[in-house]
Amino acid sequence: MSQRQFSLNAFIPATGHHVAAWRHPDAAADGGHDLQHYVRVAQAAEAAKFDGVFLADSAAVWGGAGVGGTDRQGLEALSRSARGAHFEPITLLSALAAVTERIGLIATVTTTYNEPFHLARKFASLDWLSNGRAGWNLVTSANQHEAPNFGLDAHVEHADRYQRAEEFIDVVKGLWDSWEDDAFQRDKDSGVYFDPDKLHTLHHRGAHFKVRGPLNVARPPQGYPVLVQAGSSEPGKELAARTAEVIFTAQQTLADAQAFYADVKGRLARYGRSPDSLKILPGVFPVVGRTEAEAREKFEALQNLIDPKVGLALLSGMIGGFDLSAYPVDGPLPELPASNGGKSRQALLIDKARREGLTIRQLYLSIAGARGHWQVVGSAEQVADRLQAWFEQGAADGFNLMPPVLPTGLDDFIELVLPILRERGLFRSEYQGRTLREHLGLSRPDNHHAARRNRAAA
Repeated sequence: MSQRQFSLNAFIPATGHHVAAWRHPDAAADGGHDLQHYVRVAQAAEAAKFDGVFLADSAAVWGGAGVGGTDRQGLEALSRSARGAHFEPITLLSALAAVTERIGLIATVTTTYNEPFHLARKFASLDWLSNGRAGWNLVTSANQHEAPNFGLDAHVEHADRYQRAEEFIDVVKGLWDSWEDDAFQRDKDSGVYFDPDKLHTLHHRGAHFKVRGPLNVARPPQGYPVLVQAGSSEPGKELAARTAEVIFTAQQTLADAQAFYADVKGRLARYGRSPDSLKILPGVFPVVGRTEAEAREKFEALQNLIDPKVGLALLSGMIGGFDLSAYPVDGPLPELPASNGGKSRQALLIDKARREGLTIRQLYLSIAGARGHWQVVGSAEQVADRLQAWFEQGAADGFNLMPPVLPTGLDDFIELVLPILRERGLFRSEYQGRTLREHLGLSRPDNHHAARRNRAAA
């Protein structure tokens, strides 16, 4: 039996994950609008045999509280960050599909402010363009500033967002099954292009959607693009247990990660799923040096670039969009009402502040790199040891790697940490498959119409 190995995705925001990354001398400050920057990063990740590249997204300007001049302080903070504008992810990944061959291409798209038919069509197309390398990271929009871009005065309530997401994913999967895998005969002699018995109209009518179908793109090469989910609230974990194949989660400690891992994996059986059908990949923000001292020096150089306005705005946004400017920055985090944005992230940050006794300033400094994800600063051996511990002690099936600065943060990990993981047999040296599903060890789903007919004929 072969040794179990990591899954690794490269999570690649334009300039890197640290909130001040764009100011670093090594950063591509204009990376958010430079295709060649993304090509270089994606090709480096592919040469290192990563499972995929991962793109976040929001249907509004990040930290959009200041847009339009209604909040001058928020606008000033936004103007000092690199989060104001970036490429739409499916468009970008379609371009990257043309200059890569094996690496997976995972895009974040919200179910709250999109329609199932549009999304199903785009991801099916991306899967065909990339020969089976597409993944969809399903989110329910924590960014409350998206609502006014879609004709709403207020953000959709958290519970309603998840109810919509539950129905949304079922509609999308039904659309992906519009055509059976062998529907297209393209027989020039007979003149038959497709078998009409293998085209299926969805006729969906539900609480949120009325979608006739069928989809006007053939069934994707992977059956369905890989289904990724990023929510860690109770509704998020339940949706993931029913539908997700990969979870991207934020966990601060080994114990918390183990508890989350056991919780979600323990829910799979009631949906008829095995533990191996879902990969749990916590985010990790690694600052790597040849020595621990070098890594600490790299990290402090980034921390010293943080504009206090940006740090405070980052924290305010991540705790649910609550303005902290009226509170003493060197005082404790105040009591906060429940967020209608990202509930799991708000809970994580409040717990961190209380557990570690952090002031508002200390809290924003502590999340300026990883935004509540696991932060590891150390030598290559130390980083490898800690990743291995989480992997082998029931906390992770791999990791969503969050380089502090791009491109050099990813280069450091590839050059210094990957050789150690490979020497320990924990990460591949070559791809064994060609699709994202094959990289992740996930099975290809059957077309449910064909499966039902085959069961009836058995």
